[in-house]
Amino acid sequence: MCKSILSFVFIFIFSCNLQAQNCNCAENLKWVKKIVEENDAGFQYALDQKGLDAYQAHNTKIEQKLAGVKSNLDCTKLLSEWLQFIRKGHLSINRIDGKDVDVLVSKDDHSVKIAHPTIPFSEEEFKLYLSAKKRQDLEGIWDSPPYKVAIKKYPEGYKGIIVGSTADNWMVGDLKFTLNNELSEGTYYLRDKSPEKISSTSAISKNMFLLGNYFYTRKYPIVENTPLEADFERSYSTDKPYLQKINATTILLRIPSFNGKQKRIIDSLIAVHKPQLEKTENLIIDIRNNGGGSDGSYAEIIPFLYTNPIRTVGVTFYSTKLNNKRMLDFCEKYEEYGIDPKDVPFYKAAYDSLNNHLGEFVNLRPNRTMINIDSSYTTLPYPKQVAIIINGGNGSTAEQFLLEAKQSKKVKLFGTTTAGVLDISNMYFVESPCKEYRLGYSLSKSYRIPNMAIDNKGIQPDYYIDQSIQNYEWVDYVRKVLEDSK
Repeated sequence: MCKSILSFVFIFIFSCNLQAQNCNCAENLKWVKKIVEENDAGFQYALDQKGLDAYQAHNTKIEQKLAGVKSNLDCTKLLSEWLQFIRKGHLSINRIDGKDVDVLVSKDDHSVKIAHPTIPFSEEEFKLYLSAKKRQDLEGIWDSPPYKVAIKKYPEGYKGIIVGSTADNWMVGDLKFTLNNELSEGTYYLRDKSPEKISSTSAISKNMFLLGNYFYTRKYPIVENTPLEADFERSYSTDKPYLQKINATTILLRIPSFNGKQKRIIDSLIAVHKPQLEKTENLIIDIRNNGGGSDGSYAEIIPFLYTNPIRTVGVTFYSTKLNNKRMLDFCEKYEEYGIDPKDVPFYKAAYDSLNNHLGEFVNLRPNRTMINIDSSYTTLPYPKQVAIIINGGNGSTAEQFLLEAKQSKKVKLFGTTTAGVLDISNMYFVESPCKEYRLGYSLSKSYRIPNMAIDNKGIQPDYYIDQSIQNYEWVDYVRKVLEDSK
């Protein structure tokens, strides 16, 4: 029980009711710094690694940039830049109202309209042009809410032109992005029309592609995918896990997230297909872009991987008055958080223990051990081989799953290095005094530090899948490795 509890990400909203709050960016920055410096479990660790002088220089640089803040987006970016010094993962800052990109304000508080390139464009004429093409390519009408974009080829490269938008400040004909002929770099205009450099594109299928971090789906003309592309399109676009029989010897289990809400679906899949799993030689688990969730979500998968005792290194919680309120909140609102009533005494004991050690790191395990050794399973004859497909989109609980899974003699990891955001974890969310921002920071630190730190390093695959193998080919590549290794 404790292991899943200690790694589960829960949310508690903390509000400060202060009079005469000045909610400009400088005050919001001051608030973010105070919360993180006083409560984040990884703050001192970051200082120890990077040094106090570097931190002070970072603060000076950020404060100098305050004068250039002209919009909500500018402020959000600046606050995020400040957080980046502490670490890349398990820290976040977002506006509660979502208005961090569409409000531009001048020094006298009047709206400013920024000049933006536009291209005269007719969607109807473009569709006629597309329908006459013998071979379809990137040109077409694509969707990336709240935008509908026409991608058209020009001598200098590709241009994405708005043909529809629900964003107030975007009109038909506005230029959304440019790409060079090689599709290797370009410029993307954010919602406030400020430019951002694009340094990568990635084809998901003939009807889906990534432009930097932005996901586009083709609306016209729809092009028929190959079977491999169709399978990958399904796996990439779904937010729910599924199980698919590839052939008589191999099963694919796709898990896009370990979010606690997915646990019931994952458990149901395992239960329904248990007879099939127990007689099939190869299991491929595709967790690409699974950013984490709850340890409990993968609990029913472990029996199919197990070959020997699994050692799990625990975490220790940083005790402050703000941090500890989470435990008390669980006790009072256990139904709201989906907590079993029988677990409430654990949270009450945790709250009392933490409050007795303010300013300290506290191990909440009843036996006070750093390591948990699980030998409660028996090794199943099938599956004989388990491949887990990973990439840079894996972090947090997904990485915890990998640390446990890779201890099995059956398991090999395929893909690319994971994100490396696990050592400082258990995020907690608080509201800014004027309820403009929601800040997420972390409450716990792993005992793996410093001897097996994952943050900023990630977990390496056993089989590296290089760029010559397309994303939609990964599953088939892994299948061939498993089936050829008999």
